Amino acid sequence: MPLTIAIDGPVGAGKSTISDVVAQRLGILHLDTGAMYRAVGLYMLENDVDPKDQETVCALCEAGKVLVDVRYADGAQQTLLNGQDVSGRIRAQEVGKAASAVSRYPAVRRMLVCRQQEMAKGQSMLLDGRDIGTVVLKDATVKIYLTASPESRAKRRMLQLKEKGDETPFEAILAEVNARDYQDTHRETDPLRQAEDAVLVDSSDLTFDETVSAILSIVEAKK
Repeated sequence: MPLTIAIDGPVGAGKSTISDVVAQRLGILHLDTGAMYRAVGLYMLENDVDPKDQETVCALCEAGKVLVDVRYADGAQQTLLNGQDVSGRIRAQEVGKAASAVSRYPAVRRMLVCRQQEMAKGQSMLLDGRDIGTVVLKDATVKIYLTASPESRAKRRMLQLKEKGDETPFEAILAEVNARDYQDTHRETDPLRQAEDAVLVDSSDLTFDETVSAILSIVEAKK
């Protein structure tokens, strides 16, 4: 029987990087669903479409102008936008903001959730995002809600940006984290929330390795 793991949580909780390691340890594929929303956001930015223009964004998606897919190379996810690998370009900060905007729209969510469910059908896989345990994989073997305090998440993001030469101040990053939290938890369609049967993991005071170990322990117990 396939092992399916749903990991949800707010922005900056480390879902993608932690999920990568957890999936590798378990020998299963990892689908970063947030990357798929980022690809939609990237398309809008590169085609001079305001991500907050719901009517235009939805029309483009419904017309098949925005085709998002995923392929795996050496076990790692590559995110494709209209057939082009955009895995590097979607990590820009402005793309994250655009993704948060477009992820509110029902047409965008229908398009991507359908594809995510297709990929997870009949095979062991870990999916991370905002609505995996509540919408995409309601019957997942294991559900985890990974979070951390806004201050912890902002500090981690600040350190990541500094490594890239970006000196955005902590206060600005914290304000953005809080704004993203509000937007994700108050959107009309599939808001971010902890599934009733999900196990809470708060990594505020945990190291990366400790968080990975905590999640692996939960998976082993559920199995």
